[in-house]
Amino acid sequence: MQQFQVPQFIEIEDRIIGPLTLKQFFYLLAGAGVVILGWVLLHFALFVLIAVPIAALFTAMAFVKVHGLPFTTVFANMLNYYLQPRLYLWRHTGKEGGRSGEARLPSAPPPDGKSAAGGEGKLDELAWIINIQRGLKR
Repeated sequence: MQQFQVPQFIEIEDRIIGPLTLKQFFYLLAGAGVVILGWVLLHFALFVLIAVPIAALFTAMAFVKVHGLPFTTVFANMLNYYLQPRLYLWRHTGKEGGRSGEARLPSAPPPDGKSAAGGEGKLDELAWIINIQRGLKR
């Protein structure tokens, strides 16, 4: 029977260029290219204002991990969160657990002072208001 050696530490990237992985090297190379391009095209004051955050971003992309995730994943998730529209809709679920469509509010009490339940008085009107504020739990 043939024996095969099982590779270990497959989650760790190989160090190819000195102490850097290939991905880290390319992030640093791209950051250096952008900074050098800024040095050639911009005045010194504007260069410093733009190059320092860009260099910090590319360095973070190469080396920083947030809760075990690479910074590139965290940065992409952050951009998606801020650039996508956020609209949250509430859907009322019935007692059976399924969706029962949209929640329906009771009709407003009639203007003559009688409540929707047919009774008269201030107590029925207050009960109607409380039911509205609690979301009609029946």
